[in-house]
Amino acid sequence: METVTQDDPTGAGTAAGPAEVTARWRAAAAATGPGDRAAAERAVRAAYRAAGLPGPAAIRWFDSPLAATEAALELRAAGADSVREAVRTGPWEQARRGAVEQVGPAGWSAHWALTGGELGPVTVPLADRVRDAVLDRLAPEADREADVDVAVAARARRTTVRLALLDAVRGQHDAPWFAAFEAGPGAVPVAPLAELAREAGWWWPYRDVALLSERPTELHRDEAGRLDRADGPALEYADGFALHAWRGMPVPPEFLAGLADVSVERIGAEENAELRRVLLEHYGYERYLADSGAEPVHRDETGVLWRIVLPDDEPVVMVEVVNSTAEPDGTYRTYWLRVPPSTRTARAGVAWTFGIPESAYRPQRET
Repeated sequence: METVTQDDPTGAGTAAGPAEVTARWRAAAAATGPGDRAAAERAVRAAYRAAGLPGPAAIRWFDSPLAATEAALELRAAGADSVREAVRTGPWEQARRGAVEQVGPAGWSAHWALTGGELGPVTVPLADRVRDAVLDRLAPEADREADVDVAVAARARRTTVRLALLDAVRGQHDAPWFAAFEAGPGAVPVAPLAELAREAGWWWPYRDVALLSERPTELHRDEAGRLDRADGPALEYADGFALHAWRGMPVPPEFLAGLADVSVERIGAEENAELRRVLLEHYGYERYLADSGAEPVHRDETGVLWRIVLPDDEPVVMVEVVNSTAEPDGTYRTYWLRVPPSTRTARAGVAWTFGIPESAYRPQRET
C-alpha cells in the first residue's frame, strides 16, 4: 500500500498572489522535457484515493498524447472503464462550486480574469491543436471521392477516437484552471491533479490502469503565444509526433522546407489561399509590392494605400505610413498596416486601425 504525505499538496504556499501563481502556471503549461515520473505517479494514486477509488494496478507512460490515445483505444475496445468523471470532473466541480460560494459569481469572474483568463487564450488553442492532430492522425477523414462504405467507416473511426480523447485529462494544458484554483479558494480538491499537471502531459484514468504521456520535447511560439517555427516542428514529442505551424497557422512539414526559396511566382502559384498568405507574410509585404510591380491605389497626407490582388482569395490591402518622428539616426521608419479589403482611401485605413470612422480621424500631430 502506498501513501503520500504532503504538507502543501498544492505546491503554492499561502503568500503568492494571482500574478505570481499565474506566472508559475504559464511556465508549467509551456514546460518541455521529462518531468518527475515518481512525483507524477504519486499524484495519480492520490487523485484516485481522493475520488474514493483504489489506485490503478498499473501506470503506463507514453512519449506523446498520440501514443497514449492509441493505448486508450485498445483499452476501450477491451471494455476498460474510464474513471475520469470521479477523478477529474467531480473534484473540479467541487473546487469551482466552493470558490463561487465564497466569493460570489462576480468575484469569481473577476478572479478568473486575473488568472485562468490570462492563460486560456494561449493554452486552450494549443490543447485543441493537439487533440485535432491526434484525431486526424488516427482517424483521417475519407476523401470526397470515397464510396459510401469507406466514408461510413471513416466517420465511425473518428467517433471512436473522439470518445477516447474525451477520456483524457489535459495535464499541463489545464493550467488556466489550476491557476484560478491555486490563487483563490478551492484548490484543495484538485491538489493531486495540479501536482500531476506540473510533471506530465495528457493522461487517461481508467479503473485498473492510468496512461500518462510525457510533455513535449520542443515548443516554439511567437510573441502572441501562437505556435510558430519556420525551420522545423513548432511542437514536438519524443516519438516524433509533431505539429508544424507558422504564426499559429497549421502548415505541412514540406511547406516549411520551401520557405527559403519563396518568390513572387511561387506565391502566385500557391492554390491554397491560407498557405499563400503565409508565403506572402514570410516574403514580406514591402518586398512583394516592389518585386511584383504593384501600383498604389490611393495616397493622401496620411499615407499610401496598396492593394495586392490574389487569385481565388480576397485582396490584401495595406496602408504605407511614415513615422513623423525621426529615429536616433535621423531616418524615418516606414510601417505597413493591414486593413480590410473594402478600404478605399489611405485615411480610411489609418482611421480603421484606431477603431474610428474616416470622418473622425483628424489628428493634430501624427506620431
